[in-house]
Amino acid sequence: MEKTPTLDHEIVPNNSPPLRGNDDTLSSRSATLLVLVVFIMSLLGMVWVFAQFPELDEEDTRQLRLPREINDAKDLGRLLSKYKDSHYYTVLSSYFLTYIFLQTFAIPGSIFLSILSGFLFPTVLALSLVCTCSGIGATFCYLLSSLIGRGLVRKYIPERAEKWREQVSRHKDDLINYIIFLRMTPFLPNWFINIVSPVIGVPITPFFIATVIGVAPPSFLFIRAGTTLYELTTATSHISWFSIGMLAVLSVLSILPVLFRRRLREKLD
Repeated sequence: MEKTPTLDHEIVPNNSPPLRGNDDTLSSRSATLLVLVVFIMSLLGMVWVFAQFPELDEEDTRQLRLPREINDAKDLGRLLSKYKDSHYYTVLSSYFLTYIFLQTFAIPGSIFLSILSGFLFPTVLALSLVCTCSGIGATFCYLLSSLIGRGLVRKYIPERAEKWREQVSRHKDDLINYIIFLRMTPFLPNWFINIVSPVIGVPITPFFIATVIGVAPPSFLFIRAGTTLYELTTATSHISWFSIGMLAVLSVLSILPVLFRRRLREKLD
């Protein structure tokens, strides 16, 4: 009978150093308390940021909330565009910090913020914002997971994490290309990559670089959709088969150097 992986051992790629900041150096209770403190401080920071907005009337106050569906995004877009010209940096910083907050704590809603960026800002600025926020937020999530993620992964998703550890071990020489590929495809959800990466020993530098690059193509599709925000009926209603095909092509191109190097290595061996 096949034994189910338990992740009791350190899950790291071959020849990778053990992950620091794990349960051996920081107790689970202390780590959980630290993450809770970070969350509360971040939440208070968000409250302070939105307190910098000018005094809002009752209708505007109702619209100032995290979007959970496309109609929420339309309401928020209408509100932010109303104040963007007179309070540009307040709107910009609020967007920036909110996106990072959602990414850091794996809270749904960042897809609607990507759409909003296309509505509020020029395309180049919007794409730069989304990629930067995604990279920073995902890295913060990585760091928090390095404190408390091991126990959660061991308890809830040991088999899935073990399978990905094996994949990471096989791609240890091409981690950046491999993670870029995963960020552009739906094979693994972003929250899974962010949480499990430090547990299985993915180094933080290639993780950050690959995240910033890998989220760009899919984010561009949502940013372009945001330019016609009021015409959208769902978050994906303006994504065409052509766009999906282009995304698939870019995903294949991201992994081609890996396949080429492997084939060349096999011939040389």
